[in-house]
Amino acid sequence: MVGLATGLPAGYRTQFLSFAEGGRCAAFLEEVRKQGFEAAALNHDTPRIDLAARELVGRLKGGGAAVLCCHGYKADLIGRWAARRAGIPVVAVSRGWTAENFKVRVYERLDRLGLRWMDRVVCVSEGQAVKVRRAGVPARKVLVIRNAIQANRFRRPDPACREELQRLFRQPRTHIVGAAGRLSPEKGFDVLIEAAALVAKQVPSVGFVLFGDGPLRDELTRRITAQNLDGRFVMAGFRTDLDRFFPSFDLLAQSSHTEGMPNVVLEASAAGTPVVATAVGGTPEVVADGVSGHLVLPGSAELLAGRIRDVLLLPEQQRRAMGGAGRQRVLDEFTFAAQAGQYQILFEELAGVRRG
Repeated sequence: MVGLATGLPAGYRTQFLSFAEGGRCAAFLEEVRKQGFEAAALNHDTPRIDLAARELVGRLKGGGAAVLCCHGYKADLIGRWAARRAGIPVVAVSRGWTAENFKVRVYERLDRLGLRWMDRVVCVSEGQAVKVRRAGVPARKVLVIRNAIQANRFRRPDPACREELQRLFRQPRTHIVGAAGRLSPEKGFDVLIEAAALVAKQVPSVGFVLFGDGPLRDELTRRITAQNLDGRFVMAGFRTDLDRFFPSFDLLAQSSHTEGMPNVVLEASAAGTPVVATAVGGTPEVVADGVSGHLVLPGSAELLAGRIRDVLLLPEQQRRAMGGAGRQRVLDEFTFAAQAGQYQILFEELAGVRRG
C-alpha cells in the first residue's frame, strides 16, 4: 500500500486509516508517517462497527476524500457503507480468502456477498479474479492489478546473512531452502515438512528454514520432531528484516493450498532465488515453470520434494540462471510504477477526472 502511494503522481494525496486491532496497527502507521503520508487509527473497532462506520464517514468527509480503497473483509464491509454515506466511490482490493477458521469463513462469506456492490474490485492476480467473478461480482466491475514490490531492495547475497542462516543449524548445511508465511492451515507448511523429510533422505546435508508465526506453530514443531528433522528444519520465527535473507537461500519453497498473489514468491524472485511452489492463485503468473523455478499441484509432498531435489542438484550456474530469469520477470512486470499507472486510470475514472 505504501509502495502504491509512493508511485502515484504528485497531484495525489493519500491518507491511511486503520482499525486499531488492539494496537497491532501501530508499527504500520508509524512506517507510513515516516514515508511522509497521513495516517490515523480509528477510535472504534468491532464489535461496535456502527460507531466505526460513522467515524469513518466523518474522516472521509473531513479529509475531502475522492475515492475510498479498502483492504480486507472488515474494511470492505464497513468501508462500503461509509463510502455510500460520504458520497464517494469505493474500491475493494481482493487478495484472497484463507478460510482459516469458522469465524474467518463467516466473514469471508459476507465479504464475497458484499463485493458485488462495490464500484470496482481490484484482484491481485488473474487467479483471484476467477474466484471473485465466481462469487457473483459482475465482470464489468472486476479488474486485475497485480501486486508489486521494490526489487531494488534485494541485493547480491551477503556472506554475513548466509552465515547467520548457517548458525540456525547444529551442523553446516550445503544447501538451505527457505520458506516464509503465516503459520496457518492455508499455507500448507505441514506438507512442506513432509516434503523436507523426503528431500533429506536424498540430500542429507540440506537445511530448511521457515520464517513466520501463527496458530499452528506448536503443531508444526511437533511434526518436525516426528519426521526426525530436528536440527535440519528450523522454525525461525517472525522477522521484519526478511529481505536480507532471500538472496542467501539456495531455493524458496512455497506450499500453499490457496493464494492471491504471494509476495514471498515475488520477493524471492526479485532476489534472484529459484522458486518451487504450488500452482495456486497468482503464483503461476510469477513463476515460469522450468524457467525461473517449478510449479507443482498443491497437497502433494512427493511432488514438492521431487522438484526441490531437482533444483538443489542442479549445477550452481544453472541454479543462478533460473533465479536470474525470475528476477528479470519481476523487473519487467511487477514494479510499483506499472501498478500505480493502472490505479491512476481507475481512480480518475471513478472520481470523474479527465486524464491530461
